[in-house]
Amino acid sequence: MGLIEKIVYSFHNQPGKGIPLGNLTSQLFSNIYLDELDQFITKRFGFQNYIRYADDIVVIARSKIFLESITIMIRDFLESNLQLTLHPKKIVLRKWHQGVDFLGYVTFPHYTILRTKTKRRLLKRLKIKYEKFNQGLLENGAFEQSLQSYLGVLKHCRGYGIRQQINNLCHRD
Repeated sequence: MGLIEKIVYSFHNQPGKGIPLGNLTSQLFSNIYLDELDQFITKRFGFQNYIRYADDIVVIARSKIFLESITIMIRDFLESNLQLTLHPKKIVLRKWHQGVDFLGYVTFPHYTILRTKTKRRLLKRLKIKYEKFNQGLLENGAFEQSLQSYLGVLKHCRGYGIRQQINNLCHRD
């Protein structure tokens, strides 16, 4: 516990502040802490269509009534067993054909696209990096690494149009 405390407080020592979200330690801690939730959902309900990444969850079922009822059970389990709460504005029940918004992508039955907000943020950040590169404030290797990272994000979705925008932005063929 002492080691964990040192890790957590090595980033911030202000109340309510902890490990940055992108930190590998926060991913590890979320997997350890939320394992009980995973076991509750998969064993209690026998779900095969359950996905969790850190604190983001997707449950796919045929019945809206069923989803509403298990949302209540999940909320109660989190509050009583893990002292966590579901964010009331982030619970979304929708039909599969409307798309499932998860981790920066929107997934439909037969394809996946990049979320609009993610696309805008990606293009904005890349434009800033490209301007710094052109001004000599960013080395070619660092710019290429960022560029390849952004292009890698697009490999998981239909991203041809965004790749074209990136090529135009960076004056690439």
